[in-house]
Amino acid sequence: MNMDALSLGDNTMLFSALIAVLAVCVIGVVVRLSAKKKTKKKKYHPYGGTIFHLLLNFRQMYDYLTDLTRKNTTFRIIYLDTTEIYTSDPVIVEYFLKTNFANFGKGSFHHDILEGLLGDGIFTVDGERWRHQRKMSSYEFSTRNLRDFSSGVFKANAAKLAHIVSSAAASDQPIEIQDLFMKSALDSVFKVVLGVDLDTMRGTSEGTQFSKAFDEASEMTCYRYVDISWPIKKYFNIGSEATLKKCMKVVDGFVYEVIQNKIEQISKPSQEGSKGDILSRFLEMNETDPKYLKDIILSFIIAGKDTTASTLSWFLYMMCKHPLIQEKVVREVTEAANLSENSSIDEIANSITEKALDKMQFLHAALSETLRLYPALPADGKMCFSDDTFPDGFSIKKGHLVSYVPYSMGRMKSLWGEDAEEYRPERWLDENGIFQQESPFKFTAFQAGPRICLGKEFAYRQMKVFASVLLSAFSFRLADENRPVNYRTMLTLQIDGGLHLRASSRIKP
Repeated sequence: MNMDALSLGDNTMLFSALIAVLAVCVIGVVVRLSAKKKTKKKKYHPYGGTIFHLLLNFRQMYDYLTDLTRKNTTFRIIYLDTTEIYTSDPVIVEYFLKTNFANFGKGSFHHDILEGLLGDGIFTVDGERWRHQRKMSSYEFSTRNLRDFSSGVFKANAAKLAHIVSSAAASDQPIEIQDLFMKSALDSVFKVVLGVDLDTMRGTSEGTQFSKAFDEASEMTCYRYVDISWPIKKYFNIGSEATLKKCMKVVDGFVYEVIQNKIEQISKPSQEGSKGDILSRFLEMNETDPKYLKDIILSFIIAGKDTTASTLSWFLYMMCKHPLIQEKVVREVTEAANLSENSSIDEIANSITEKALDKMQFLHAALSETLRLYPALPADGKMCFSDDTFPDGFSIKKGHLVSYVPYSMGRMKSLWGEDAEEYRPERWLDENGIFQQESPFKFTAFQAGPRICLGKEFAYRQMKVFASVLLSAFSFRLADENRPVNYRTMLTLQIDGGLHLRASSRIKP
């Protein structure tokens, strides 16, 4: 054997082995550098401001957020211990409300803030507790029994409200319509949810006290989102937290009393058959824990009272600002319900059947257009449960917050065109005048995904009944054209100081 050849072969093999090892090392370094480079490349949405900016702009918070959205569709607000991402991008909204729903929920941040008002109700919890309440509530809202019962309640209360407006119109006195809507909606939701005739429209002190306490508690709860000192205030029971506690004593006490009375009523042998209200049906399904029932009921109340009442208020404001649209709605309602000039208020209410409501496509569009510009829930947020990356490539960390802003989204030209800030109901209708749904990730007034509002159709029915009865019986105008109309920063978008109108009768007395 040639030793030189063997030596040469060994050297070649050794050299090849060294090259291979070096290559592996180089590849390893490249991989590590690449991974490190990728980590460094992690990017976050542009900075928009801090919680102190939100606090300074609290009174006009949603316009402040809209101004920031016009600069960046998605941006970050820095808190002391976390970050909140605000977005008006439908793609991102769909991602965290639906596509990756499991990774985003109310979390401890929202639960702790909302718990003072809503307890462990459906709007504050995640996981199994949310699924259980959602399943039971979904079943209730899908029953024909509830639909028929609620429609009767809506028509009766709309007629009652119209009679109050009639008295003011006869004496040419201005009315504060938002307050009347709030009382009427509260009466409706108490009847539908609890089976109780609250009658706040006629000034019962108990109902008025509850309503005032509930509204103030809602405002104090909303203030928690910008007041970093609220846990300290709560501990010492001072300031806004003392107010919240005082209000909730009134609210909880009233609801607990109603629950107890209902339990006693249901247990009596003389009570036959199923009741139409939701509480009775929950009790029939053996849900009897007072705290659990109270939390569910308060969620129904904030969903059924504030949202419809505030939307109807903004709707009539738009009708006053656009009198030609007001008249177009009246013509449609008159034709759909087959009304005559001699129809009385009660006759008008009785004529608003399900069939008639289905024909009111323009009214449906006008209400949707109102919700686009003045969404009842102007902003809504979730918490991220683990590190994630949004469809736009930007990252979000575990524990960070993410909110979509329906108020801002309704004003984005990129979503609605150059006339985005104009009130134009026709944008919702096709060439045949038929209402066309928009993507719930673009029109987010009723949320979207698994948490989409169960009472959406319920709310539209209530608003259409009230709007059709009132506009058929009266024409409305602003009591003072020069008085500014702004919102009050709460969990729901109410008109600050109310909406003062004058009504003129359209029907013969």
